[in-house]
Amino acid sequence: MELNGKTALVTGASSGLGRHFAMVLAARGATVFAAARRMAALEALAEDVGRAGGQCLPIVMDVTDPASVSAAFDRIAQDSPAPLSIVVNNAGVAQTRRAVDMSHDEWHAVLGPNLTGAFLVAQQGARAMRESGGAIVNVASILGERVSKGLAAYASSKAGLIQLTKALALEWASLGIRVNALAPGYIETDLNREFFASSAGQRLIARIPQGRLGQMHDLDAPFLLLCSDQSRYMTGAVVAVDGGHLVSEL
Repeated sequence: MELNGKTALVTGASSGLGRHFAMVLAARGATVFAAARRMAALEALAEDVGRAGGQCLPIVMDVTDPASVSAAFDRIAQDSPAPLSIVVNNAGVAQTRRAVDMSHDEWHAVLGPNLTGAFLVAQQGARAMRESGGAIVNVASILGERVSKGLAAYASSKAGLIQLTKALALEWASLGIRVNALAPGYIETDLNREFFASSAGQRLIARIPQGRLGQMHDLDAPFLLLCSDQSRYMTGAVVAVDGGHLVSEL
């Protein structure tokens, strides 16, 4: 699935899955605008992509700030070699907190970037792609469809993102804009590797039908499918990549 000539935006690209997705898109030939709040991390990503022969342009964006989102899209329109055709809504935060103890600010600290921020970016993306069409991929989670203790805000934000994906897919289908969601299960990253090596982490892994954690490269093929024209008849879909976790026994 080559993406030569395509221009893509990836939010939350300074680390983790966002960084990985930016590198995957660049490796397939897309010009990638990598967005996050930390410019130093984005510049390091751009250097890595450049050494691998790809093109990546760092851009500061706070997805919770409408002015920041709008300014970033203005910059993309100015500097992009081709019309924007791929938007990856990856920015978000996770927080473990018992619901009974959660403050108003803690709730909004999760819902802000994970749901409202995703809407703001998708909205600007649709405005940029309304003439030529394109693909929006919202990075959700299997916790948008199942729940776990201590994750009320996160699960609610991802459930909202899944429903937002479907609502926007319906509204924007006539514009040639496809909106789909990728819903990862437990994926090993630098941030969670130590936890999953613990006894508590091992118990969680044992509940996955395939009996293992996902690796970031396990997401590559479904992610590229949703970004590319190969999924031109898919919109409003939620693609789970979870080792069978969603179909595990209750």
